[in-house]
Amino acid sequence: MTKAPTTTAAATPWAFRTRFRRGAFGWKASRLAIDRIHEALIEIRAAARIDPARAGEGAVLLLEKLSPALCQIDSSSGALGNATHAAVQELAPLISSAPVSPPVRKQWLDRLYEAFQQDDPPYIESLGDHWGDLCATSDLASDWSDQLLPSQHHVLSERASGTFAYFAGTSLCYSALFKAGRHEEILQLLSQDRHPIWPYLIWGARVLAASARIDEAIAYARDRAGINTNSEEALARFAEDLLLKAGRRTEAFDQYALRANQAHTHLATFRALAKKYPELAKDKLLSHLVASTPTAPGKWFATAKTLKLFDQATRLAWASPCDPKTLNRAARDHLTSQPAFAMQCALAALHWMSTGHGYELTGLDVQETHRLAIDAASQTQQTEQAHTTIAQMLATDTPTTTWMKQALSMATSPTAPKSR
Repeated sequence: MTKAPTTTAAATPWAFRTRFRRGAFGWKASRLAIDRIHEALIEIRAAARIDPARAGEGAVLLLEKLSPALCQIDSSSGALGNATHAAVQELAPLISSAPVSPPVRKQWLDRLYEAFQQDDPPYIESLGDHWGDLCATSDLASDWSDQLLPSQHHVLSERASGTFAYFAGTSLCYSALFKAGRHEEILQLLSQDRHPIWPYLIWGARVLAASARIDEAIAYARDRAGINTNSEEALARFAEDLLLKAGRRTEAFDQYALRANQAHTHLATFRALAKKYPELAKDKLLSHLVASTPTAPGKWFATAKTLKLFDQATRLAWASPCDPKTLNRAARDHLTSQPAFAMQCALAALHWMSTGHGYELTGLDVQETHRLAIDAASQTQQTEQAHTTIAQMLATDTPTTTWMKQALSMATSPTAPKSR
């Protein structure tokens, strides 16, 4: 018989507990720490399927232990910060939804607040944005608001007098006020802060959005965010989300989608947008993205190739400098299935090589690309055209073309070899 979820969270042994002792990880243990975080999350997820209250207790415990355990690690790569941020985003909802009694929840919040205060390095600082939800009820959120407000008023008063002041609990305060329904107080506090940073002013925009004042919320955030690049990206994500929820999809895409969905690679950016806007045909979406980088359309070549938009990929291969090695790989991979495309990729690679583009190229790269171009051309009965195109590329005597001709064992004369 399945055991019903408990409403209290008694102490339970967790396998991850001993792995997150204070100072457990050394200077170079970033990868190990990330693996341990993933293992802990797997353990907590498994508990959540059976006993949500136990999972909530595990989530609180892990958040308490993160910063003390990770404090000695070199986190300069950013990978560890990304892992801890993702962990907070996953664990916070488990705590918020856990079916526990009010005394247990209050105890959890006291423990989390202590951990938040001692968070150095700041691995769990994003927890403040979830504080209202962690309270679960408006009454408890209101109690926390009352507890945090005196410090927030003091900080704002100090800033108004020209003195630097900082309160780590500002995000917690705004989040708790929002959950408690005390929206006007948020706007009043923000009106006293001449230069609020984005994590604070976003709460004012959320207040306006909560009353369906979408355009006013976006304008409020835009006018107060300034011109900081990070704020612009955050604003785009916020505005896009509001417009999508309001059913204003065309506006969301045209005005904010491209900036809001920038990823580490062009393909990842495309996929993020394609998932969010499935109504857009992939060729149309790609055209929008290409137009967003008018000085470097060739950067979208790999994306077009992966999407099997071969005509578009061919145009992009010639439109602006592309990495010859990327084009070479595309030619090799499609030599049999798409020989016309493979020929164009190889010829474009030779063209960009001849104009000085590419990194760490060798004579073998030139020879391989030339071979692929001719092999692909022979499959499409365009061998003579390929030879002519290559000869035209190498007709000028520059250091690069001279080197390429030597690599191909060609004469200094630009005369094209006869077709075979």
